[in-house]
Amino acid sequence: MKNPCFPLAILCLLCGSLSADEKPNVIVIMADDMGYGDLSCYGAHNFETPNIDQLAAEGVRFTSGYCSASTCTPTRYSFLTGTYAFRKEGTGIAPPNGPLTIDPDSFTLPDLMKKAGYQTAVIGKWHLGLGEKGKGPDWNGELKPGPHEIGFDYNFLLPTTNDRVPQVYVENHRVLNLDPADPLWVGTKKPSEDHPTGITHRDTLKMDWSHGHNGTIHNGISRIGFYTGGHAARFRDEDLGDKWVEKSTEWIEQQVKTDAPFFLFFASHDLHVPRMPHERFQGATRLGFRADAIVELDWGVGELMKTLDRLGIAENTLVIYCSDNGPVMDDGYQDFALEKLGDHRAAGPYSGGKYSVYEGGTRTPFITRWKGHIEPGIVSDEMVCTIDIASSLAGLTGTEIPQEAFPDSFDVSGAMLGKPGAKGRATLVEQDNGNAGNFGFRAGDWKLQRHDSKKARNVTVEKELENKPAPRFQLFDLSKDPAEKNNVIEQHPDVAERMKAQLAEIIDSGWSRPQKPQ
Repeated sequence: MKNPCFPLAILCLLCGSLSADEKPNVIVIMADDMGYGDLSCYGAHNFETPNIDQLAAEGVRFTSGYCSASTCTPTRYSFLTGTYAFRKEGTGIAPPNGPLTIDPDSFTLPDLMKKAGYQTAVIGKWHLGLGEKGKGPDWNGELKPGPHEIGFDYNFLLPTTNDRVPQVYVENHRVLNLDPADPLWVGTKKPSEDHPTGITHRDTLKMDWSHGHNGTIHNGISRIGFYTGGHAARFRDEDLGDKWVEKSTEWIEQQVKTDAPFFLFFASHDLHVPRMPHERFQGATRLGFRADAIVELDWGVGELMKTLDRLGIAENTLVIYCSDNGPVMDDGYQDFALEKLGDHRAAGPYSGGKYSVYEGGTRTPFITRWKGHIEPGIVSDEMVCTIDIASSLAGLTGTEIPQEAFPDSFDVSGAMLGKPGAKGRATLVEQDNGNAGNFGFRAGDWKLQRHDSKKARNVTVEKELENKPAPRFQLFDLSKDPAEKNNVIEQHPDVAERMKAQLAEIIDSGWSRPQKPQ
């Protein structure tokens, strides 16, 4: 891999015609819980996603595009830090009152973009915690540290994830529209005996729960955790998709009035439970609210692309489309995702999904488009990952990164730009949630699974969520067995031993990317 600290002149030769003063705007669109087979350009045939399909037709569609973890918080942590999440404690799925998981003193992707002269924003789902370690968020005061303290100039957030309380927006450091006379309280225990929950008031729910999501009721849906107050600040689930588009459009319009390029992290929530698309999308497909939410997300992507066209900046904007993890059907609510699934296969040809280190957990849609710079219609089998976006944007913008930054992120900007002969990464560690100890390790066509927990979760997406026993090590040849059905570890013990050692070295060394020479 190319060192992202190469001088810019050499970098331009490697990456093509990019000149020193030509820094594109960058929009990273991260879907939530979207599987490899959830788009029509990746094989879905029960519904259409024309706007995302157009991105693929106008750029590069990767068949080996990955996120680094099969749950949301660790993937987002790795995306913003260029560091595998298993290297840090407390990077599993963040609880409602969790503190900021990213050290404000660390050098992050938004820090990099600011160093390169960009204005930066994150709009949408955050789920990386807010507030100081040991304290967590001050919901009625300043929510610090947060996105601003790790490099974002502006944020408009769903602070956790929408199946967790509270259902409020956070703009910059404060809860939006919070009435001081109606303070917000968030906790892990029921605040009073008569507090309505999914257990005590189940007959009032407009979407019933199946497991675990039975705390405070808001908008007819019970959540994980409890909260009171903040009524003027609460949002309607159905409006989330519209709000992300509205705020992103406003922010982009403000940036074009300046001379600085912009970096926008657009963090969708549509597919994540509780799946409650806007009324105009409900019934858009025959597959229920999950597929309806995919159609809603496709609409949102189309609206963003229309904004770029209207403002005349589409040819100076690199768009990267990805997902935070693979799919799940049965995830806590009775929303008919399984019952109406039909023959749709959300993970495409792969086994596993969210929570899993099978391919379906982390191999997801990955698309890049930059009009006039990326040849249209490229299909690439080079391996790229969301964790690589940090070093790749360093390479693309010619921005030097500190020695200790982005230890697991590779500069694969050439592959992302579809340059002939450009290579992706050679190996990738895939993890499940936080520090659970389950890993996938891909090297070429070989895939090693290491299940320290001796359990594999969500191996079959089309069934109710369950754990299955798993041997500690399995080996698969993805060229012959992409669905990871045939464990060949006994037939290839030399390959298995070599990969076990490689994986252990990456985990123990704390560093994957070749370090800058002293």
